[in-house]
Amino acid sequence: MRQIRKSKDLSQEALADLCDLDRTYISGIERKRRNLSIRNIQRIAEALGVDPRALLAPAIES
Repeated sequence: MRQIRKSKDLSQEALADLCDLDRTYISGIERKRRNLSIRNIQRIAEALGVDPRALLAPAIES
């Protein structure tokens, strides 16, 4: 999710605002400290303009 968010030049706060979630929740997801509900996966995917499956794919390490 972080990789997609950064590619769209969004801060965690901006993404949180777009999907009506708390910034600390977004941070926790990116740090793998929070679990996502199906509904929140959908909300984040819509905010990022991607298919929800893109958020479930393993991260590509650079």
